[in-house]
Amino acid sequence: MSIPSWVWGQSVMWLLAHLYLWARLVRGTTPARSRARRAGTAAAAALATFVPAALITPFYLDLAVSRWIAWPTTIWYGLAIYLLILLLIAEPVRLAAALIRRRRAARARPEPPDDASRRVFLARSIAVTAGAAATGIVGYGMVNALGPPRLDRVTVRLRRGGPQANGLRIALVGDIHLGPMLGRAHTRRIVDLINGTGADLVAIVGDLVDGTVEQLAPAAAPLRDLRSRHGTFFVTGNHEYLSGATEWIEELRELGVRPLLNERVELPGLDLAGVNDVTGALQDDGPDYARALGDRDPARPVVLLAHQPVQVNEARRHGVDLQLSGHTHGGQLMPLDLITSWAQPTLAGYERFGDTQLYVTKGAGFWGPPVRVGAPPDITIVELAI
Repeated sequence: MSIPSWVWGQSVMWLLAHLYLWARLVRGTTPARSRARRAGTAAAAALATFVPAALITPFYLDLAVSRWIAWPTTIWYGLAIYLLILLLIAEPVRLAAALIRRRRAARARPEPPDDASRRVFLARSIAVTAGAAATGIVGYGMVNALGPPRLDRVTVRLRRGGPQANGLRIALVGDIHLGPMLGRAHTRRIVDLINGTGADLVAIVGDLVDGTVEQLAPAAAPLRDLRSRHGTFFVTGNHEYLSGATEWIEELRELGVRPLLNERVELPGLDLAGVNDVTGALQDDGPDYARALGDRDPARPVVLLAHQPVQVNEARRHGVDLQLSGHTHGGQLMPLDLITSWAQPTLAGYERFGDTQLYVTKGAGFWGPPVRVGAPPDITIVELAI
């Protein structure tokens, strides 16, 4: 399996980020040429390899091996994110203190010893405060991420349709992210939760896996036990195209899950359509809305499964009544959800775009750090009303 270019890009970015962390947490808090400086520098250099290791090793190592690497490296990944955020927030305090020192230095040469000690005290205070806060946030986020998905319920009223569609319940789940950190037990918990709802159909809206069929087939096997009146349907997410989409499509068929590959099925009272993820276009397997939504009875409502919320723009042009999506994880790591919101029209929950309605699940798993802050995992029962 080849390593995507974004992995190398993120690795370089994180190496540069660790230079900043070293400057603030080691150089700014320890005396030059001291034993503490040398030990801190060695620790920072080792930790700088953690994030690239977490991103790269799953492409080369057996899943059982990469799992041992993934846990410590991705936990540090989460800690590093919040350390960066908190230290950057503290920069105005550093700047104000530096301006005060500069004014004092202009009146007294050389720099007064108390100014040097105050500078170190401030650096250490910020480092300790940021470290404690980041640890608390990540601990809280891990409890959220590793706990069971929350079961949400929402009613969506369609603008057309007959009594057969009224009351239909769709179990919406996405972003399960089976891989080195989430395996068979994670899938089994999701299956049991969904089966307990008595839903009429199950919709898996992409990013099921982070690995090949060879690596993850046992982890996905419990999907065979999903039970609903109309069956289980699946559309590809961007991570399927990193994991061997063709092979996973065949594996899901073996498990009794029906992929909707730019196609539509007629169910009692409505049409259910699915389109491929937009990243599939890089492998000549992108979304084809005309194929999935064309030549249908305009009197029947149509529900579209599409991995990314941004696909609602095309859904609206094709007269879709309701689009069900995932991809965003609800932002996963607040306040980084602000970045995700630039690329997607909705991070989570319900939104209306003209006559087309959109509902976005936060997802049942996680990607990267095993941390969710402000965006707990969920499975949503979407009940239709006419």
